[in-house]
Amino acid sequence: MSDHSETLEKAEVAKSELVVNGADESELARMGYKQELKRELGLLQNFGVSFSIISVITGIPSLFLIQEGPAVMVWGWVIVACATMLVGLAMAEVCSAHPTSGGPYFWAAMLSDPGNAPLASWITGWFNLLGQVAVTTGISFGCANFLSTLCTFNTSFTPTSRTTIGVYAAILVSQGLINTFGVHLLKHLNNISVWWHAVGTTSLVIAILSRAPSHQSAEFVFRTFIDNTGVSGSEGWGTRASHAYVCVIGILMAQYTLTGFDASAHMTEETHNAAMAGSIGIVMAIGVSAVLGWFLVLGLLFSIQNLDNTIASPTGQPVAQIFLDTVGNRGAIVLMVIVIGAMYFCGTFSITSNSRMMFAFARDGGIPGHTFFRKVDSKRGTPVRTVWLACTLSFILGLPSLGSAVAFSAATSIATIGLYISYAIPIALRVFYRKRFVRGPFHLGAFSIPIAVAAVTWIAFIAIVFLLPQANPVDSQTLNYAVVAVGIVIVYSVGFWILSARKWFIGPVRQISVE
Repeated sequence: MSDHSETLEKAEVAKSELVVNGADESELARMGYKQELKRELGLLQNFGVSFSIISVITGIPSLFLIQEGPAVMVWGWVIVACATMLVGLAMAEVCSAHPTSGGPYFWAAMLSDPGNAPLASWITGWFNLLGQVAVTTGISFGCANFLSTLCTFNTSFTPTSRTTIGVYAAILVSQGLINTFGVHLLKHLNNISVWWHAVGTTSLVIAILSRAPSHQSAEFVFRTFIDNTGVSGSEGWGTRASHAYVCVIGILMAQYTLTGFDASAHMTEETHNAAMAGSIGIVMAIGVSAVLGWFLVLGLLFSIQNLDNTIASPTGQPVAQIFLDTVGNRGAIVLMVIVIGAMYFCGTFSITSNSRMMFAFARDGGIPGHTFFRKVDSKRGTPVRTVWLACTLSFILGLPSLGSAVAFSAATSIATIGLYISYAIPIALRVFYRKRFVRGPFHLGAFSIPIAVAAVTWIAFIAIVFLLPQANPVDSQTLNYAVVAVGIVIVYSVGFWILSARKWFIGPVRQISVE
């Protein structure tokens, strides 16, 4: 009798899943697309992809004490977290109305005036593609840096720019292989990644706080301003310009870390109940990461033993020095493994999200070679070709590290600017053409327009700030080449649009029509 009840229960679950899947496929068909990707993710997995890509344990250690001091890090995090939540809420509302892998570039087309829809979609798509590639570069190159640093513990190994780029290439290849042959494992890796980030970050902070020989004062953590923008003995921007300038460019760590949550939108074609799960995934990822990230920042700052030694650490990584000073060599190795593991998970899922965006953009004819890149591997149900396109472009974007002292910071600026501009365009269009907007199940009611306006204003601010010089003096070694990369995308997307794309690119292409 119990076996019969169990069978009936399983049948009911399967039936409900079929109903939900049918609704999701009908919604996708309404937007003009057929179900090509395997839809097997739930809310937790959708949230997990964005949470893993935000990865506070990746972004914070990568840029910790690079330019800013404790006060800017602590209060900058709070300000950026609040502003980012506004952006996330505005995006979540749009995602609920249009749950598709195209994400921002598809939204731009749907929310724009029909006559301008192709141009809006084209520009948004290219900025989103730039941001996606740069995010993968920042994440996996950071992983290579930390892995190289770990290899110096108890050894005579000294990392160089060439060995680091080699490690970086190996990491990208392994992440590409997982996204190619282990796609059926991604759901399980996602669950592991969520717990790795949550438990790993908490354990790390508890370990360094409990084992630290001494702790910094609250005065140091919450009120100490430091200007680390001067290089080679030169004065910093605080002296040459103003302390406000240092504070403004110092929020890069927080804003770069709280980036990539559009992954929940890019995964909606593989998520059950996509119109709600994608939106909740965005908001949850930002909220949980904001709290966990502040906890990590405070834990690291209170555990600093000697500020000058930490900044000028022979390891090249201030966070690694904090580990060595608090938990010793063996403990530091364990904590470094936790950080590197989180970075690896983060990069793996960044490529997953990146490849889905490229697949969707290629499906609509938005990238060169689109007829080749829009193919989905029929056996694995995944866009294998765009997986390797993502890996290749990310590697190319990392090559300037061979000749630039600030290449990593520039890559993080590019990621932040590219992604947030692609977020801003559909949000702004939702405001301009508010009468055209049809709400999904997740909406903000009367707060919708004020939140959207605030979100766009914030993005306009950071898009300018992160193009500014980050180190003084400015020369070939310290140039913030974010302005070059962003400029290339603007020239290419606008120039190619004027010369050719306007004649044939029509925006999202309907594969099917629904009566």
